[in-house]
This record gives sequence, C-alpha cells and structure tokens, in this order.
Amino acid sequence: MSRIAGRFARVEPRLRTARLVLGLMSDLPRKNCWTITEWAGEKTPHGMQHLLCRASWDADGVRDDVREYVVEHLHDDSAVLVVDETGDVKKGTHTVGVQRQYTGTAGRIENAQVAVYLVYAAARGHAAVDRELYIPRSWTSDPDRCRAAGLGEDTVFATKPELARVMIERFLDAGHRIDWVTGDEVYGGNPKLRTALEERGLGYVLAVACSAEVATQAGKFRAEALAKKLPKRAWQKLSAGRGAKGDRFYDWAVIDLADPAPGYRQLLIRRSRTTGELAYYRCHSTAPVPLYTLVKTAGSRWRIEETFQTEKGLAGLDEHQVRRYPSWSRWVTLAMLAHAFLAVVRAEEHARRPGPDDLIPLTCNEIQHLFLAIAVRPLHGLAHRLGWSDWRRRHQARSQSSHYRQQAASRT
Repeated sequence: MSRIAGRFARVEPRLRTARLVLGLMSDLPRKNCWTITEWAGEKTPHGMQHLLCRASWDADGVRDDVREYVVEHLHDDSAVLVVDETGDVKKGTHTVGVQRQYTGTAGRIENAQVAVYLVYAAARGHAAVDRELYIPRSWTSDPDRCRAAGLGEDTVFATKPELARVMIERFLDAGHRIDWVTGDEVYGGNPKLRTALEERGLGYVLAVACSAEVATQAGKFRAEALAKKLPKRAWQKLSAGRGAKGDRFYDWAVIDLADPAPGYRQLLIRRSRTTGELAYYRCHSTAPVPLYTLVKTAGSRWRIEETFQTEKGLAGLDEHQVRRYPSWSRWVTLAMLAHAFLAVVRAEEHARRPGPDDLIPLTCNEIQHLFLAIAVRPLHGLAHRLGWSDWRRRHQARSQSSHYRQQAASRT
C-alpha cells in the first residue's frame, strides 16, 4: 500500500483503500461495498461508496503502480504479454458499457459488461497490469448516456483490438521491454493490431480462425486448407507448458508465409493428440526463431484464463455493484492490486522456500487463507453485527417504501 500512497490527496481515502483491498482478499462469500464495509468494521457503507465514486485519488496512477510492482517482482526476459477480454453479466441498462453481447463468461450472448485486460506472464508468475472497459457503439452514439455514466466528453468507440493496442503501447512507453504478445482470434484477426505490433518490433503468436486467408509462395490459402496439405513428418510433439495435471502436449506444425515487409511470418498449427481438433496462429518475429519458441508463446495464452479465475475467485474482480465508469475503474484496479500481491508473494515463496517434496508449492489460494488467518482476521463484537443488521433493514425499508410510492403514483 505504501507504493500507491502518493496517488491520494488525503490520508482518509488512502487508509480506507487499504481496508477495501483487504476486504477484496477476504473470504467473504460475496464482495461489495456493504459486505466489505461490515467486514472491515465500519458502521455504514457510505465511506466505501464515497471512495469509489467521489473521493480524490488517481485510479490510473494506481494502475501504473500495479504494472511497475508486477514487472519488478515477476520480471523475466522471456515474459509474454497476453491480451483477452472477460465479461460480467449485468441486469438493466444503466451500468456503464452494458448491452446484449457475447461474453465467454456465460458462453453466449447476454446482457453484459466487457473489459479487455493485459496480463504479464512470466516464469515466476502472472498478473494483470492494465485494463480498459469496452464501450459499445450503442453508448458512444449517445453522449447524454455516456455523461451520466461518468465517461469523458471525448469518449469514442474503440474495438477490443484497439484497446489492446493502447495497453500494449502504454506498457512499452513506460520503458518496459517485451519480445512477444499473444491473444485469441479477436486480436489475431485484426490486421491493424498486427501491423502496430510489427511497427514496434514485437513478435506475436495470435490465434486466427480456420477460414483466415494467408499468403504463401504458392499463393493464398485458407488456414484449414494448408493444414490438410501437411505431410505426417511436418508434425512435432511439443508441450505448450505445464498445467495442473502435467505438460500439455500437442502436435505442432509451422508453415512459412510470404510477405515483402521486414520480419518473418509463419502460420502455426496446433493439433490435439486426442480429438485431432486444430487451432491456428499467425506468427511474426524480427529474427528466425525455433518452433519451440512459438509453441511456448502460444501456450502462454492460458495464463490469462488462470489470472481471470484467480482475480474473480480471490479478489472480487467481477463482484462490483457499481454503475459509473470512475467507480468501475477504481474497483477493478484495486482488485488487480490485491491479486498482484498474492502473485508476488507466491513467486517469492517459491524462490526462497520451495518446500519439501511431499508438499505442492504454495498457491495463491493458500497464501490468501494463511494471510487472512494470521495477519488480517477482523474480530467484531455483537453490537457491530446487530448494528449492521439494523442498517440493512432500515435501508431496505426505505427502498420498499420508495417503490410503493412510485407504484401508487403510476396508477393515478
């Protein structure tokens, strides 16, 4: 918390932020302003709500501090930047950025809010270092709606690949070096993003659809058509990295692509050893690289799924109940900070105290459990619990009375 102290104009919001971050790492079954405030020992949620809505502090500055913290402690010359989006299913139409859209969280089109994240994936660990909320055209075409949700007057529509480019360039402009970027088909299928990465001298392994057309010396072909032309000897069994149950082995093949621009471009193809299912990746590098490097980079994409799972499960990333953009950016940034703390402690423990062979290394889940049990566990008396019960019931009574008055007025 001392790293972000300078982002606050007053000491009170800084101290309350520390309590909120601890609450995000708590074992509460549901994390929002009410539950965290009660857990932290405050009498009402007004202070936490003020912290997220109106208090004077720099959420983007804290975001930059999280990035520096993660890179400092997880630094790896072979680290990969992974970009992907995740959605939060929402009700109503007033939550910033919400509309009916596809989200992988639900696996279908839902009323949801979607954000794009950038994850730093290294050998020592992985954590999110940036975030951008996706604002659909249905919002950017309605200035009054954007203004009510706390978005700036200059808000314009940006695709998810454009948001990814902004975050990657922000990472590089901060003075950090990275060699590789990876992402799914949303990003691999966008020529502007690929060109921007090439212009910055970055290598990439980006997934593309089977229908993607690529140019070879023999002409243009769909990716799936090229896969059918490969002889058996073209495939190599390689691991895409270690998973919970061991190495993730696939068959891999690579095809050189024709392009007059500087650099080396290839089509990487992955084949499941059990189902035969194929996946395709467009690759670029500034110098020739072995197949293993491309495979390792492609395998890094799973790290962002693990990051989402941990940030949501342990740090409440998706449990915010806020409507306006400033509150959203503050909540998710602090959730990123909470998860980064767990990821860094995990990395340090693995490096300094690997432990005996009959124990698995400490996980983020176990670190959170121990940290809460030893250092944080709040103890509040009966009066505090009863006071919160009264506050909730009084608030619910006011809400109920308001609804009844509105209903009665609509009938007259």
